[in-house]
Amino acid sequence: MKRLKCIVAYDGSLFAGYQVQPEKRTVQSEIEKVLTQMHKRKITIYASGRTDAQVHAEGQVIHFDTDLNIPLNKWKKALNSMLPDDIVIKYVSEVDSEFHARFNVKAKEYRYYIDRQENRNPFTRYYAYHYPYKLDYMKMKEASHYLIGTHDFTSFCSAKTEVEDKVRTIYNIDLVEEGNQLVLTFKGNGFLYNMVRILVGTLLDVGQGKIDPVDIKAVLESKSRPLAGKTAPAEGLYLWQVFYDN
Repeated sequence: MKRLKCIVAYDGSLFAGYQVQPEKRTVQSEIEKVLTQMHKRKITIYASGRTDAQVHAEGQVIHFDTDLNIPLNKWKKALNSMLPDDIVIKYVSEVDSEFHARFNVKAKEYRYYIDRQENRNPFTRYYAYHYPYKLDYMKMKEASHYLIGTHDFTSFCSAKTEVEDKVRTIYNIDLVEEGNQLVLTFKGNGFLYNMVRILVGTLLDVGQGKIDPVDIKAVLESKSRPLAGKTAPAEGLYLWQVFYDN
């Protein structure tokens, strides 16, 4: 028996999310379907974390155990030949039996894409949030500085979250213009349910002058979800990379 770690990319547009849900198409169910077919028995995969419906991934990480005698360099081709076109296995490696895709995570990076064109682009409508309104990038960058560090992010997570400990550490936030897009990058040791999308919505409110940058401190301290911005749409969000010790 050996444990394999896979880096997975997927287009979340037609998925009800990553995690298995009854009667719904999910990333986990599609990958497990292929592995179960290959092994001729039920195979369960474990991921670095779940993503919501319409959220994409460039670098999701999963692991599973296998007793199949397939050479390591053949696994990627074998899996991709059976998976649907909106899921791609980018890399496969063998890891120690103690490795766990979720519990060994040291940091994650998410990116959020915003379409800044005046007119909505029909070809990117599932991959970026169309937001053509005037924004003050300097104020957004100023506000982001207050979010970096270790804080209780109760104000920036969905009320539906079941996690009690809402303290997280954000290592870095970047705002970069790429052509007609604004890309917001968040790297931290972990993120709460809807946290990145709420951070984006709040920074957009700052950019529009609805929230003063310095008020971000008060929003954090309030531990009150209504004081933060709205939750940005799912289609602009990408799980970009997951970091481990090795």
